Amino acid sequence: MSTPEPSPTAGATGPSVPAGPDPTAPSGRAAAARVEDLTKVYGSGDTRVVALDAVSLELHAGEFTAIMGRSGSGKSTLMHCAAGLDAATSGQVYLGDVDLTTLKERRLTELRRDRIGFVFQAFNLVPTLTAEENITLPLAIAGRRPDPAWFDEVVDTVGLRDRLGHRPGELSGGQQQRVACARALVGRPDVVFADEPTGNLDSTSGAEVLAFLRRAVDDHDQTVVMVTHDPGAASWTDRVVFLADGRVVGELREPTPETVLERMAGLADPVA
Repeated sequence: MSTPEPSPTAGATGPSVPAGPDPTAPSGRAAAARVEDLTKVYGSGDTRVVALDAVSLELHAGEFTAIMGRSGSGKSTLMHCAAGLDAATSGQVYLGDVDLTTLKERRLTELRRDRIGFVFQAFNLVPTLTAEENITLPLAIAGRRPDPAWFDEVVDTVGLRDRLGHRPGELSGGQQQRVACARALVGRPDVVFADEPTGNLDSTSGAEVLAFLRRAVDDHDQTVVMVTHDPGAASWTDRVVFLADGRVVGELREPTPETVLERMAGLADPVA
C-alpha cells in the first residue's frame, strides 16, 4: 500500500552509518534492546542460508525505528530474533540488560509476555472475543488486570472507545489493527515490535495505525520497532535502519518518503 507521509516536517539526512552503536542517538537515550554480532543461519550444506551476518545494532528507548531492506535482506529475521521469537545461531540479543540468548524457554516466554509487545500484519485477534477482551487478553493470560487509568489512556489514544464491545468481524481492517496495537501497549512493554503492521491496510487505515504508533512514542515515551517495505510508513519514524544481505548497511534520521526511496534505490538486492 502507499501510505501518506506524516504531518511533522522531516529534515535532511546524513551519510550511511555502519552497524553498531549509533553516534547520532539523542543524548541520554539508552538502548531498550540491542543485538551484538548476531548471526542467524538456516539449513546446512547446499541449503545453508545466512539470514543475518554478525549484525550489531542498538534500538533506542523512546524512539520509533523502522527496519527496511529488499526481499531476503534479513529484516524480519532481525526483528524476530530481537523480539525473542527466533533463536540466534550465534551472538547476543539483549532486552535492556537481559541477554535473551541465555534464558530457558519458560523464562523467555514470560519475558516476551511481560516486557514485549507484538503487532503483526495479520492482526492475530481472537474472533470470538470483543475488542476490549482482545486488548486485555495477554494480561488475562498472565493473571493480571490492566491499570484502569492506563487502559483508558490507551483506548482513547487508539480512538475505539465506542467499538470496545464489537468483535473483530464487526470492525474494519484499520480498526482491527488499532485493537492489536492497543493490545501490544496495554501491558506497558519495554518495546513494541511491529511486523509490516500496515501491509494489509488501505492508505487511510494505514495512516491511522501509524499515527497511533507515533503518538505512543511522542506522548507515552514508548519504544517501537517496525519492519516495513513502505517508504511512506518509514517516514513516520525517527530512524530508518537499512539491511542488505543480512547486514546493516546504513541508516537515516528524520526520514522522508523521498530520502528513503533514494536510499533503497542504492541497495543491490532485486526489488521484491
